[in-house]
Amino acid sequence: MEPRPSPRLLCHPVHLISLGFGSGLSPFAPGTMGTLAAWLLYPLLRSVPLSNTAFLALLFVFFVVGVFTAHHTGKTLGVPDHGAIVWDEMVAMWLVLAFTPESLIWQAVAVALFRLFDILKPPPIRQADSRFKNGFGVMFDDLLAAAYALLTLTALVHLYAMLFKAGA
Repeated sequence: MEPRPSPRLLCHPVHLISLGFGSGLSPFAPGTMGTLAAWLLYPLLRSVPLSNTAFLALLFVFFVVGVFTAHHTGKTLGVPDHGAIVWDEMVAMWLVLAFTPESLIWQAVAVALFRLFDILKPPPIRQADSRFKNGFGVMFDDLLAAAYALLTLTALVHLYAMLFKAGA
């Protein structure tokens, strides 16, 4: 069992980021709490007037920041991929939401799909999770879960559109 991190860690900017502004300190399902925090913060993040390309570049910067912050927090906690580190879920969820239809229903489906793939870790996610370590490994497996979620979401959106057109 992982040691519970102290809320005092949030005083350090590196830990504040890697612990998802405190959402990773949840005693219940910290990864899910980090994902939900990302969903709640997404409208604020998108309120910054950026093109889609600039937004994706920002997410790349967040990914790189996550590699370093997750590594530092993992070393501090003595567990390289501690469950309280949720910046990986947040960045991956923002990527998924960037390609999700704007309705709350589709966003909820996107959140559920991302959590499903992040928890189940189908191939090659599980292999990447065991092969890549430290900050990069923490961030990379969630990027793969985001890719699975996006592929599945795209298929569902197209299927829904086909069914809806057929019924119209």
